[in-house]
Amino acid sequence: MTTNTLIALVDGSAYSESVCHHAAWIAGRTGSKVKIYHVMGRRDTTEKQDLSGAIRLGARSRLLEKLADLDAERAKLAHEHGRAILEDARAIVEGDGDIEVETRLRQGDLVETVTAKEETGDMIVIGKRGEAAGLAADHLGSNLERIVRASHKPVFVANRAFKAPQKVLVAFDGGASSLKAVDYISRSPLFAGLHVTLVFAGVETDAMRKSLDDAAATLRAGGYEVETLIQGGEPEKVLSALTGDQGYDLLVMGAYGHSRVRSLLIGSTTTEMIRSCKVPVVLMR
Repeated sequence: MTTNTLIALVDGSAYSESVCHHAAWIAGRTGSKVKIYHVMGRRDTTEKQDLSGAIRLGARSRLLEKLADLDAERAKLAHEHGRAILEDARAIVEGDGDIEVETRLRQGDLVETVTAKEETGDMIVIGKRGEAAGLAADHLGSNLERIVRASHKPVFVANRAFKAPQKVLVAFDGGASSLKAVDYISRSPLFAGLHVTLVFAGVETDAMRKSLDDAAATLRAGGYEVETLIQGGEPEKVLSALTGDQGYDLLVMGAYGHSRVRSLLIGSTTTEMIRSCKVPVVLMR
């Protein structure tokens, strides 16, 4: 039997520890191994500056040599920092159980790395915010939506504080990705033994009630304890309120749908929606 593999992305931010604990929790329930990636953006290694035009005569060669040495030292320190982040991450994951862990240090664009490597993994684990969220384009927080759009694998978005989930809220709209999420949950050992609630945010119709009941039947056939809920209101407000007030500690939602959830999840509000929920989020394509 092929061992499942999680791709966990760490960057040294406050969320990286949570990413590691969540990856270990997932690995422990699914028997997966964990590949931890730290991707150094181009800003992490100093770009050599051409200052020769400002340097006169014999001073030029000496100063250029010093600048080259400084560039090399900064690049060396950046790599050492990256390796230290990976070793800390490895220690956290291995400390949570008997889990096979590999580490990878890469340089370049984070999303390009994920796209190139995702076929080697079954799920991607990432933090809600990165080392320089909202400030730099090459860190996890600002790249979250790009990764969700680019990846064809489930993306587990870890919140800052780890807590082993017990109650799962599934955003359901009858669309292809929400049906896929239901099928995924019914088959995956990740969700075994967890209480699941399917929620539709919007106006109840006979067709939606039937679709919801059919989805619940699929999960019950898989051995799950399931509730269904139809609640009026905008999806982002309904989901935020339920995860905030009703004790749900994991939200599963499709990355695409055919209701207002569609505009929510492929629009500019995606990242803010994920951040507004105080629990981890699993996004399905």
